[in-house]
Amino acid sequence: MAAKKPAFGGYSISFAGQTDSLEKVFGKSPIAPSEMTKKLWAHVKSKNLSNKK
Repeated sequence: MAAKKPAFGGYSISFAGQTDSLEKVFGKSPIAPSEMTKKLWAHVKSKNLSNKK
């Protein structure tokens, strides 16, 4: 059986050492851009920051 191909891109972003608010939203461990987007939208929805009424 062939080995599984690695995911396209394969980079991650770390917010360790950044401002407390960034660490609070994204955490200290490196995350993929797609996971960063999910966490950002979860934060926006939990704080009711969207303009939807």
